[in-house]
Amino acid sequence: MSLTLTVLFVGLFNSYVTLASDPDPVNDFCIPNRDSANAILPCKNSSNVTVEDFVFSGIKFPGKSSDTGLASIPVNVNVFPALNTLGMSMVRADFDVGGVNVPHFHPRATEIAFVLEGKIYSGFVDTQNKIYAKVIEKGEVMVFPRGLVHFQMNVGDTRATILGSFDSQNPGLLKIPSALFGTDIKEQLLEKAFGLNAKEIDELRKRFAPH
Repeated sequence: MSLTLTVLFVGLFNSYVTLASDPDPVNDFCIPNRDSANAILPCKNSSNVTVEDFVFSGIKFPGKSSDTGLASIPVNVNVFPALNTLGMSMVRADFDVGGVNVPHFHPRATEIAFVLEGKIYSGFVDTQNKIYAKVIEKGEVMVFPRGLVHFQMNVGDTRATILGSFDSQNPGLLKIPSALFGTDIKEQLLEKAFGLNAKEIDELRKRFAPH
């Protein structure tokens, strides 16, 4: 391979790697500027930043459980502005006994889940439809590669809690049931894809329609 082609290849590879995750910060931090009078400036002036900007107390207590027995509190840049440009975020998830975190994926981040309490059946499916799943307990962690469908269920006899960590300030969340049956995908397509009839599709749409 010629030197010119080698340089071109390396440049393209580095560009791909750069685009594959949040951009590196160019400042120590960038607290988003909410002052409309200075909207042209993306970050607060450091003289106006305090330690309180770097503290978030919203996960001290469990959230409200959903109908699947999951109480999830995301800690991303939308609720904790100090994460802006830092390429990281987290989530607290509390599970009732039998509670489920439905199959979902994060398009912009890899996740590491750390079990604080309880026993969680936890796993993901790769692009070859191979499943990697087991019960993880207090003190154990499991990683979910970027963009792969994963899931969790409390299989213990007490409430369970995990902390999830992401390598993106805003990892995104797409729940498979809601994406399929909570949107306006044509009914005929869903019937053929899943072998369901119109009545069954209608029931699923009622269940997963946006609230």
